[in-house]
Amino acid sequence: MNDAVVSRSVAIVNAQGLHARPACLIVKTANGFDCELTLHLGGGSADCRSIMEMIMLVSPQGAAGRVEARGAGAEAAVEAIASLFADGFGEAYD
Repeated sequence: MNDAVVSRSVAIVNAQGLHARPACLIVKTANGFDCELTLHLGGGSADCRSIMEMIMLVSPQGAAGRVEARGAGAEAAVEAIASLFADGFGEAYD
């Protein structure tokens, strides 16, 4: 197993911020990978596979953080999660 950590900065761009629906998208995406995935946001951190932990990170538009992964497929996993943030989780943003 590759123990190298891959990380990328992310920011919440959608108007509603991180709430239940985006948290579900993150969890669903994270569960498609075998690596450990952690989101650091708003002074907290969460396992991207845990809906309860993700919901505890609810954050407003403009909040910045970091997604990091360790293990097989880490780079692809980080890219997939970061893409959700960049796309505003499919919600409106400005």
